[in-house]
Amino acid sequence: MLKAKRTPLDLMDDIYNLAYWMTGSETETNELVSRTYLNVDMNSSDTEVFKTFRSCYFDGIEKNNTFSLQDTLHLSREEMEKSLRHQNADIKLSVLLSAIAGLKHRAISKIIGKPLDTIRVWLSSGRKTFVNDALLKAYF
Repeated sequence: MLKAKRTPLDLMDDIYNLAYWMTGSETETNELVSRTYLNVDMNSSDTEVFKTFRSCYFDGIEKNNTFSLQDTLHLSREEMEKSLRHQNADIKLSVLLSAIAGLKHRAISKIIGKPLDTIRVWLSSGRKTFVNDALLKAYF
């Protein structure tokens, strides 16, 4: 049985849910969804839409993040902090793409741009992190 091709509009609910889980704010979610859909067209594939979402999300976290150390001596530290923020966001996004959008590991690998084995490790550790975070929130 052939799977029907989904249009970017068919993905709107998934994109909105992803945005809300990634940002935790209704205002930021609406902005992220709007930025994503301004950068795709009606012929964009699922992968292109999710890649655009990821790119828009990273643009947003870089604009909202201000470093307290503006000295050029700390540039490598800033780059390392940026890399860690992106990796943490990619791990969370990988789990959400699997749980919300129902994507397979290979599709997530194409969206994130990381090897399949990395995605598998991230999904395993990311799911555990989500569970531990939920348990901590329930406890306190």
